[in-house]
Amino acid sequence: MIRVLLADDHKIVRDGLKRILASTVDLEVAGEAADGDALLRLAKAADFDIAVVDLSMPGLSGIALVKRLKAEKPKLRVLVLSMHGEQQYAARALKAGASGYLNKDSAAELLVGAIRKIAAGGMHVTEAAAASLAGAGRAPHDALSDREFEVLKLLVEGLGPTEIGERLHLSVKTVSTHKTRILDKLNLGSTAELVRYALENKLV
Repeated sequence: MIRVLLADDHKIVRDGLKRILASTVDLEVAGEAADGDALLRLAKAADFDIAVVDLSMPGLSGIALVKRLKAEKPKLRVLVLSMHGEQQYAARALKAGASGYLNKDSAAELLVGAIRKIAAGGMHVTEAAAASLAGAGRAPHDALSDREFEVLKLLVEGLGPTEIGERLHLSVKTVSTHKTRILDKLNLGSTAELVRYALENKLV
């Protein structure tokens, strides 16, 4: 039996995933979490074969959460399940230690197969994710650190420095420093230009 730990801040999503997995005889949802901190507590308290993790949750989240999860439980396999397209996050998630990346739009068809493959020691990489990996390092935003990339995403979503700081557990000054570095690395002059860049490069 493959023990699955589900992590998503929306109960309706977790319920939907559980319904998908309920039709199998070899997969068991053995735990669920609504935020990154709860996910870490559960992962440390019990043994699971695979964690299916949303990147956008309250508390510790994103690529930092994947790295922390792998640091705390190196043997735990991680499948990232995200609303963000593969071209945005797949390469970063896989480099952080995830064994697969799945867009929520295709979860219903691919989830069970992806979990089985990863639990058996394999990787689940779609064609889009493979293209993301192959192209990593070619675009200006690939030079951003994982933290800078997360700050970029939240800036583009319209959050201010205070809100971003609360979301990522950073000081406002640190967020402002990240923003300055992001604009410098992308050779942009304002948040408006950053939003336009993100749209043109399909980062949102």
